[in-house]
Amino acid sequence: MPQGKLEVLLVGAKGLENTDFLSNMDPYVVLICRTQEQKSSVASGQGTEPEWNESFVFTLSDGVSELKLKIMDSDFGSEDDFVGEVTIPLEPLFMEGSLPPTPYNVVKEQEYRGEMRVGLTFTPEGIRSRDFEEQEESYGGWKESSY
Repeated sequence: MPQGKLEVLLVGAKGLENTDFLSNMDPYVVLICRTQEQKSSVASGQGTEPEWNESFVFTLSDGVSELKLKIMDSDFGSEDDFVGEVTIPLEPLFMEGSLPPTPYNVVKEQEYRGEMRVGLTFTPEGIRSRDFEEQEESYGGWKESSY
């Protein structure tokens, strides 16, 4: 498995199951990439159609094959409710380099519970930026040189 930087764009979700009976739920997402864990802001009162539009960066090492996103409902005074989760295999990302915001199924107890839109970008270790490579080639000369 490649090493490098994984950028996650957490766009939003829709069709989630409302875990609060009297009001709109306040969803947030816990992003888990092997041992690294990050948390989104709470989409207060946004209920079953939350939008975050937040970016997160993970450093990938060998053996990381998936990204897990757990949707939780923030509850004041009691334990937060588990709404559902998304597991995204990273293999297609390693081959493509980036995936535009794509809907993924939210699952809870093996049942469909809505969808979440997530964009992904993978930058392999050792490549600083694509601009640098293109600049180098555009000057030409030395690569075509007969020396």
